[in-house]
Amino acid sequence: MGRGKIEIKRIENSTNRQVTYSKRKGGIVKKAKEITVLCDAQVSLVIFSSTGKMSDYCGPSNTLVKLLDRYQKSTGNKLWDAKHEYLSNEVERIKKENDNMQIKLRHLKGEDITSLHPKELISIEEALQNGVTAVREKQMEFLKMLKKNERTLEEENNHLTCILHNQQLANVREIENGHYQGGRDFSTQIPLSFRVQPIQPNLQQNK
Repeated sequence: MGRGKIEIKRIENSTNRQVTYSKRKGGIVKKAKEITVLCDAQVSLVIFSSTGKMSDYCGPSNTLVKLLDRYQKSTGNKLWDAKHEYLSNEVERIKKENDNMQIKLRHLKGEDITSLHPKELISIEEALQNGVTAVREKQMEFLKMLKKNERTLEEENNHLTCILHNQQLANVREIENGHYQGGRDFSTQIPLSFRVQPIQPNLQQNK
């Protein structure tokens, strides 16, 4: 007994709807691959789920952009204007530039150079030498800056040392003059036992 026909309408149950989408999406992609191989047809397929997830298929040696361009030429319907075409060309140009830069970077690292011409190797060598020169100049500039900062710190240290030395000399002079610590008489700070008694000649003669 065969299966009954399924009524084509929206499946209300979200789980059943997702299961059905996954199964039928796989079936459509399978059919697209089969017709591409069996009939030598150019097939492109784009599917968006209800959640916005995209799935696509494009036959071998084809791209979606090429097929869309062919569609525009065949139907006369413009899918994008000149601005979008310009942006698409810019994207392709930037991709090619990025690929070329990646190749040059590998060459500078010494990778994939076996197939290069001697002239290309010479240009790579010159680029590396120029890079080394620039790095060394930057290092010398950094060292000069360090030495300059070192001299500045040394001068500041010498200045502070000079100030401290002068202050010490001033303190010594104040002590020698008997005045220190706020102008107080230094002699009053000496203990009595260490004070020198004045000599009285008259008393010695009387004895």
